[in-house]
Amino acid sequence: MIFLKKHAAEQGTILAMCDEELLGKVLSQGKLCIDLEKYADFYRGELISEQRASGMVDDEEIYSANVVGERSVAVMMNKGLVGKGEVKKVGKVPFVQIFKVDVF
Repeated sequence: MIFLKKHAAEQGTILAMCDEELLGKVLSQGKLCIDLEKYADFYRGELISEQRASGMVDDEEIYSANVVGERSVAVMMNKGLVGKGEVKKVGKVPFVQIFKVDVF
């Protein structure tokens, strides 16, 4: 299961997705740290299946995304929003951050 939460922002939606078992943990490796304990409320939205998460991810509305965990990252890859080379890892846990930039 995946926690999925959408945050409304002026530029669009900020998407937060995290594999259920990771919420409440602190992932760190060297200088890299993803604090899923301190920022649990940012990620703790609806607890849903991967299939339902895929249906809720809309490329047109997403302004930025913070996605942590095997299943959550797989949803983004299957939707074509993230390529394998864009996925990073902290320890053995994959994560990805997406930011859209408007060019004027």
